[in-house]
Amino acid sequence: QVQLVESGGGLVQAGGSLRLACAASGRTFRSYVMGWFRQAPGKEREFVATISVNGGMTRYADSVKGRFTISRDNAKNTVYLQMNSLKPEDTAVYYCAAVNSIVLITTPNYNYWGQGTQVTVSS
Repeated sequence: QVQLVESGGGLVQAGGSLRLACAASGRTFRSYVMGWFRQAPGKEREFVATISVNGGMTRYADSVKGRFTISRDNAKNTVYLQMNSLKPEDTAVYYCAAVNSIVLITTPNYNYWGQGTQVTVSS
């Protein structure tokens, strides 16, 4: 079992940056594909980014491509989401998720989820 705890959310002005972190428990972190999703009020949870077990492959939603970067540090059991050039439409609760998979997954079919961290971008 994997427990995930997100941190790093907050309030930022449009054009600013934030770095989210997701700390995972357990010794099998390096065997999980990791993902970031977000959910805005009244909307469905949507895919943001995912990264392979060794960090060699990533995939992004079109809406964040070129602005967000996902990375992981398997020695620290942590996955990150660097968010630059933030826009008001990026406002949402951001969730970290883990799945035991050999391929990247862009749908919410993940096994484990964190509690979420709020990101608010003011205009």
